[in-house]
Amino acid sequence: MTEPPRPPGAGDPGNYPPEPTSPGPFPSSEPPTAPLSGAPGPAGYPPPGGYPPPTGDQPPSGGYPPPGGYPPGGYPPPGGHPGGGYPTGGAYGGPGGGYANNEDKTWALVAHFGGAAGMILSGGVLGWIGPLVALLARGNQSPTVRAHAAAALNFQLLWSIIGLVGWVLSCIVIGFIPVAAAVILGAVFGIIAGIKANEGQLYRYPLSASFIK
Repeated sequence: MTEPPRPPGAGDPGNYPPEPTSPGPFPSSEPPTAPLSGAPGPAGYPPPGGYPPPTGDQPPSGGYPPPGGYPPGGYPPPGGHPGGGYPTGGAYGGPGGGYANNEDKTWALVAHFGGAAGMILSGGVLGWIGPLVALLARGNQSPTVRAHAAAALNFQLLWSIIGLVGWVLSCIVIGFIPVAAAVILGAVFGIIAGIKANEGQLYRYPLSASFIK
């Protein structure tokens, strides 16, 4: 008996129909879509074009500044605040004005203001007492005090002598002129010198002599 005819492909072991393939992660007809710029890529790799630069209100990762430096309002550069902060070592000095301490400044003021007060209270003959006290009390320890006291003493001593001569000649009218000049000049220039000494300056008395150096 003859075998009935078979349909095409039936019973032929080498001619099986192709099996359907399982769909992959992407359709074969469409290419994979690239991630947008700024979004992290697969497996932690950066997206095409790199990550976007950080804004000024937060530091970049890794401690490196963004290109062009930190923007205004961002983080300060390494090394601290640029100015406006606390002064560096040595910026804070002593009392200032050229005095080593407050005691030197006090005695310098005593020399000048004491001479002015002495001329007023004594009628122009004892203006030298205040500068002499300052010179003896602090002049040997401080060259600054000695300079102030010597300047005041030379001026007040000269005008105290003039005032004393005026009192001797007070029997005549002309004797009151040197007395008045000694009182006025000794008080005015003594006060001016005291104000300058308070500012740390050594005042050069006009119309003075050089008895003490």
